[in-house]
Amino acid sequence: MNDLFPRKTAGAASRPAPGASKASRASGKGASPAASNGGYDARDIEVLEGLEPVRRRPGMYIGGTDETALHHLAAEILDNAMDEAVAGHASLIEFTLEADGRVTVRDNGRGIPVDRHPKFKELSALEVIFTTLHSGGKFSGKAYETSGGLHGVGSSVVNALSSSLEVEVARDRAVWRQAYERGRPLGRLEKVGATQNRRGTQIRFLPDEQIFGPLQFNPKTLYRLCRSKAFLFRGVTLQWRCDAALLKGASSDVPEEALLHFPGGLADSLRDELGEPARLLAELWSGEAALPAAPDGKSTGRLEWAIAWLESGEAALASFCNTIPTPQGGTHETGFRNALLRGLRNWGEHRHNKRAQQVTAEDLLGSVAAKLSVFIREPHFQGQTKEKLTSAEATRLVETALRDRFDHWLSGHPAQADNLLAFIIERAEERLRRREMKDTPRKSATRRLRLPGKLTDCTRENAAETEIFLVEGDSAGGSAKQARNRETQAVLPLRGKILNVASASTEKLRQNQELRDLVEALGCGVGERAEMARLRYGRVIIMTDADVDGAHIASLLMTFFYRELPELIRGGHLYLAQPPLYRLTQGAKTIYAMDDRDRERKLKSSFKPNAKVEVSRFKGLGEMPPADLKATTMDPARRTLLKVVAAPEDRAETSTMVESLMGRRPELRFQFIQDHARGVELLDV
Repeated sequence: MNDLFPRKTAGAASRPAPGASKASRASGKGASPAASNGGYDARDIEVLEGLEPVRRRPGMYIGGTDETALHHLAAEILDNAMDEAVAGHASLIEFTLEADGRVTVRDNGRGIPVDRHPKFKELSALEVIFTTLHSGGKFSGKAYETSGGLHGVGSSVVNALSSSLEVEVARDRAVWRQAYERGRPLGRLEKVGATQNRRGTQIRFLPDEQIFGPLQFNPKTLYRLCRSKAFLFRGVTLQWRCDAALLKGASSDVPEEALLHFPGGLADSLRDELGEPARLLAELWSGEAALPAAPDGKSTGRLEWAIAWLESGEAALASFCNTIPTPQGGTHETGFRNALLRGLRNWGEHRHNKRAQQVTAEDLLGSVAAKLSVFIREPHFQGQTKEKLTSAEATRLVETALRDRFDHWLSGHPAQADNLLAFIIERAEERLRRREMKDTPRKSATRRLRLPGKLTDCTRENAAETEIFLVEGDSAGGSAKQARNRETQAVLPLRGKILNVASASTEKLRQNQELRDLVEALGCGVGERAEMARLRYGRVIIMTDADVDGAHIASLLMTFFYRELPELIRGGHLYLAQPPLYRLTQGAKTIYAMDDRDRERKLKSSFKPNAKVEVSRFKGLGEMPPADLKATTMDPARRTLLKVVAAPEDRAETSTMVESLMGRRPELRFQFIQDHARGVELLDV
């Protein structure tokens, strides 16, 4: 133990042994205490005073003595300067990392009080703050309405764990200075000069090698800390400086000097971190608001938020309280989740979408990259490291303030709100289906010991160069197998109309063998477990008869992919084949027509007037000669394919259309027919 903190021992009286006589016990005579109590008596009871507990057990105050704990020292001092800025008394903070590992933090705030403390009359208030645990100006709430330093241990802990620390205060036109060594003052607080315009506090310290060993500050970690603080309070400017010698071999994004000021606050921070991912909504939703007032009308604080809804990418929620990061979340995050979830469910109810009620916070936050910052009075954290907010009232305050703004945003942007709702409902339905339905194990492209269903596979192993045709029935499958290119084209016959996944129960979906065969053939899984890198074919082509039944089967398959494997559509892998309905022949001349209108047009434009043209109507792909099927539908050089797309900006409209035409409510289909019946010019029966 360092000799600056001498051990204090309490006086010990001799105690009689348990087996001594009554007289012996009464007189205090008997065997020695050490002999009768195994060498453990009052002299072994230590009383740690001053800052000795910090040096003896640093983990109780900063979580340990590792690199994270080391950087916690710099964060404590910077947080004190930030408290001055948040309170409106400082606008500039200077943070300097020197070559020898010293850190200097300087602000232009009010400056630490230097007058005599009323209780410790021989000491200045500054010395009390730096040498006494649980001392400071943030307990009553008079000096700071909101603050990050709550327990009065930050400055004193840093002082105790530093081999040297110097404090300089500019206040009331005078400059004061005091130096410490491992928590012990090297002299009294001294007035060292006068100043006219300068004010504020400067703290310069060097972490103690006896505590942290050879560990040194990481410039990248400290620079990110400074940027984070500047983002969290848009009213502050933070000047960063780092000795050039410390940046050799460091990340190139750490500058020697930088002026950090972000008027956009959290929105700027989120944009900076996200870059340009695939966002569901193009714009961030950000803002700030006052928290609901206390019953006596006093302010309870404020909050700021920034949210990006992601089409893909990693979701994350970073939260802060009084500029302190809370990586383990807490009650403010609970209020945040409640506000968004209840707001979105309410919007679904307003839009008469009953499926919105199945949405959970998991569905909602699984596609969110967000930052949340709250400023509240007298917050409660879990432990001195303050990684989790436990203030019970924070849940209600944050939920109330944010819910009102979210409701206004939804009603003010109905198209984006509908798009968001449709996307989150898709996630909810995927989650429910995933709970009931297990993925079929993928079969290797090179080990086809058992082909799913009646799949006739191709021989090429490069997925990008292959395609699979989904056809209706064995008859059509037979023609397709004869017309295909065996090297690059696979064929999977399906038995008629597959299950309508939009109206079927999860149990039916799980038990449907046709769909299980289809999933196994594709090899990439379904739902959130889908891995497109495992897709065994570059194109998935739906090839059905050119009639009403064929269109219905194609609709059922597209519904399946839209609900169960949307990434197949987003990745541009799904296509519709375009087989002809008619063959027109005159002598050696043969052309094909897609439908009745196309037939009439080609009869007039491609043949001489009054020419005798043989018109053959294909009853289905199964009755189409393989040569015709290849020439018109399967040969890449001559065929026409339609790519199936679902634009992100039309997500709400697409979801509504699928639900109306393919869902469980027949009245929606009836309404659709009524609305569009007058637009039908020709019904081919």
